[in-house]
Amino acid sequence: MTPDNDPSPAPFGAFAPNAAQAAIISLAHGSRLKRGAFRPWLSRLVNLLRGGPVDVQYQGASFRFYHQASATERGALFNPAYNIEELDFLRAHVPAGGVFVDVGANVGTYALALARDVGPGGKVIAIEPHPVTHARLAFNNAASGYPQVRLVAAAAGPADGELMIETDGDNLGASHIVSGNVSARAIKVPSLRLQRILAETGASHVDAIKIDVEGFEDRVLTGFFKEAPPSLWPRAVVIEHLSKDEWLEDCIADMRARGYAETGRTRSNTLLVRG
Repeated sequence: MTPDNDPSPAPFGAFAPNAAQAAIISLAHGSRLKRGAFRPWLSRLVNLLRGGPVDVQYQGASFRFYHQASATERGALFNPAYNIEELDFLRAHVPAGGVFVDVGANVGTYALALARDVGPGGKVIAIEPHPVTHARLAFNNAASGYPQVRLVAAAAGPADGELMIETDGDNLGASHIVSGNVSARAIKVPSLRLQRILAETGASHVDAIKIDVEGFEDRVLTGFFKEAPPSLWPRAVVIEHLSKDEWLEDCIADMRARGYAETGRTRSNTLLVRG
């Protein structure tokens, strides 16, 4: 397996699935095996056939998936329609030449999927603070060849400075902000206000935003909506609600008060559109 911090990783395609792995992935794509309960088992089986990542296409982009320790990467590897309701919603609100912001971009399963839709005249701002995950995101973007994607190696937060993040268990994609009693697993990362990120990436408007930061969504959005001019407010929002019990403020209620209407809801996310 090529280490994430290797300055010269093997080129995309070096870890293309072998015949047996490809057969299992294809079987999952065309059956109920692509559902979440089966994915860890499929991941172990694929890993037994050859350890390490696999290089595949997903939603029109090129990905090196380290599926063994990432629920997101397992989902995208075994289900070609992973998060498709959210992606279709975003595509309906992000035109060619538009601007999409991905807060908590992980390895790029949203950001790179939308990059093809905005095209070379558009802009995708992918914000991911974890250094290992960010390295995977950067590799996937380079393999996909999307210069319209701007990568931000920082956490979006309520203030400019630093935050501590850590990962529970073996799911790298579930890294989250911590405070108070910080464990030895925690690492320090830069923190930037969303409004500053938009200014530094040259975004004069935002068509849509997806935010998934494991219970820190309110700290990112509430201050942004208070400080940013309405011209910067996104037309559409996908916000993960699975960790809303950790919010200090109900940021969905705050968006409703600012003229957003809830138009859909999936198991993980609430979909809102600005009126």
